[in-house]
Amino acid sequence: MSDTLVINEIYLSLQGESTFAGLPCIFVRLTACNLRCSYCDTAYAFTEGAKKTLAEVQMEVDRLAKPFERMRSAPSAVRAGPVEGGPAKLPLVELTGGEPLLQKNSLPLMKRLCDDGFTVLLETSGALDISSVDPRVRRIMDLKCPSSGETARNRWENLPHLKSTDEIKFVIGTSEDYQWTKKQIAEHKLETICPLLISWVHPLAPEQQDKSLKKVPAGQTRISLEALAENIIADALPVRFQVQLHKVIWAPNQRGV
Repeated sequence: MSDTLVINEIYLSLQGESTFAGLPCIFVRLTACNLRCSYCDTAYAFTEGAKKTLAEVQMEVDRLAKPFERMRSAPSAVRAGPVEGGPAKLPLVELTGGEPLLQKNSLPLMKRLCDDGFTVLLETSGALDISSVDPRVRRIMDLKCPSSGETARNRWENLPHLKSTDEIKFVIGTSEDYQWTKKQIAEHKLETICPLLISWVHPLAPEQQDKSLKKVPAGQTRISLEALAENIIADALPVRFQVQLHKVIWAPNQRGV
């Protein structure tokens, strides 16, 4: 089997989401996705990319991480998120997409990065099997809400494989999404599995509105950022409400951040 991956981009920025938000992170964005969520802001990763060997990806990650070398080798460093076995070393490394698990070589890449001492995060849609991912990886798994147009693709068989170091994310754009999320949390007792994240759907810029994206199902009511936050408080929902930090710092459609 070829030891290559199709990579869209690799860059150093701040982690914008999850319990690791705000920490330096190297993003490895893989090409291709099998979903077309209505709110997707990285449609450019559906097809754009170039082949790189696993060694080439590792070399680029190491290059970007070099300024943090002293921090990574220190006996203690910034504690971030629900970490087992001690504090996280910086920078973090996240595989994102697209959908990283569509490319089988994402699995050995994550193992290599863990072996190198990185705290590795995986952003995955929840539509593919997560059971083969190295157990050291922090899996941030979506459960797709109704407005995504992809709820039927949720792979509920993934839930038993989640650990306390993983995270479940709901991306909410409508009142119907919020009610659906409340129902799933209650029915599956999700707060007993791992941290739960809620993100608000940030409106797409005109150039981000790819024609292949699904449409929000008819009859749904858009929810505002303020209303979503107030609902979470009023319902005492056991979740972390997050705003995409990178969209606050930089232009919402800017790449490489």
